[in-house]
Amino acid sequence: MSVTKPSLPKGTRDFSPQEMVKRNYIFDTIKTVFRKYGYAEIQTPSMENLQTLTGKYGDEGDKLIFKILNSGDYLAKVDETLLTTRNSQLATSKLSEKALRYDLTVPFARYVVMHQSEIAFPFKRFQVQPVWRADRPQKGRYREFYQCDADVVGSPSLLNEAEFVLIYHEALSKLGLKDFTIKINNRKILSGIAEIIGKPELIVDMTVAIDKLDKIGLDGVAKELIERGFTEADIEKLKPVILLEGANVAKLESLKAVLATSETGLKGIEEIETVFNYIGKLVTDNSPVVNQVELDITLARGLNYYTGCIFEVKTNEVAMGSIGGGGRYDDLTGMFGLKDLTGVGISFGADRIYDVLEELDLFPTSAQQGTKVLISNFDENAELYALPLLQQFRTANIAAELYPNSAKLKKQMSYADAKNIPYVILIGEEEMQNNLLTLKDMASGEQQKLTAAEIIERLK
Repeated sequence: MSVTKPSLPKGTRDFSPQEMVKRNYIFDTIKTVFRKYGYAEIQTPSMENLQTLTGKYGDEGDKLIFKILNSGDYLAKVDETLLTTRNSQLATSKLSEKALRYDLTVPFARYVVMHQSEIAFPFKRFQVQPVWRADRPQKGRYREFYQCDADVVGSPSLLNEAEFVLIYHEALSKLGLKDFTIKINNRKILSGIAEIIGKPELIVDMTVAIDKLDKIGLDGVAKELIERGFTEADIEKLKPVILLEGANVAKLESLKAVLATSETGLKGIEEIETVFNYIGKLVTDNSPVVNQVELDITLARGLNYYTGCIFEVKTNEVAMGSIGGGGRYDDLTGMFGLKDLTGVGISFGADRIYDVLEELDLFPTSAQQGTKVLISNFDENAELYALPLLQQFRTANIAAELYPNSAKLKKQMSYADAKNIPYVILIGEEEMQNNLLTLKDMASGEQQKLTAAEIIERLK
């Protein structure tokens, strides 16, 4: 009887203990910054009702939602004529009532509506949980990946947007990244552009197309715009705006001239200027934040629920897609019956950040270690002698292990090497008689005779 070799679904991964230490280093760093700015953690279920998710991400996003088949005989109640149409979209609503969450923002909006009587507004929360998208797997893009989100609802203040810029800068800097760009735009500016070319009804089509500029180039964007109902004349009007260059102030001045007849577009420019002014007050003139924030008119963020400022973060040190993004949404909770509650949020792409740090070798030594010291085990007497020592180390918050059975030294050293344990304590007859333990530094090979208290002091 042949045994099928186990495998993983495409776009998913296992994580080893060593990888989890590094991943938790990323999560802990980002969480620390979130808490510093007043955000508190919540969690929501991995699955949501399908109707909660659909219609929030646009047609392209809805196609990437992983649906969950109803339990039991899910075909029994489906009309046979519906099945013979072979139309999966029509059949889905009958076969699937639940889905894996696509992002953390829509479940958060649902959470706010359901718990509104318990929440003090403005409500500032963060979440670090996995999401799922039926996307084509490729470098930096997975079907299961973690997002690290922070959102605030119930506050229209653009100070929130400015602080999100600082959160991005502080968290990524703490992770060791130096050369990255925090791109910012405003959906009102994009709406204004659609207005001045006479196609306000095609705002979504326009944003979806120009958001792909860095992937398919200007010619590719132009081709897609034609397919979506724009004319050559429209594209000629768009080109100067899409290709704006220069400093942020110069871009804004150019946009004011272009959007002079669009009240919506001018409002978007005003909001961007307000965010820049807040940032200027929050940091010093020589802060790197000032030079890392870039107004990018081609930034559209393909999600339909954004209504104001939008963000995207890219590293310039590694060929990688965005490692973060977000924006303001004025009517997301309105879709669930709670009107007039504005919100804004950002997300860190933890999986992509992991790949970037790995490629740049930016994980600190402390983020590559689990156990700090291994206590050797040569025989029953040594094991009994080591047990109180083991507890002493753990009481002192030093990650320690006792090799679980007596074995030759070579085998125990190989175990320490395999687990990247930096120190090993050797306990033989002499050590037990003198109460002086042999501490071996695995990196240098140096050995010293020390008391348990001296070893604790050194390892702390």
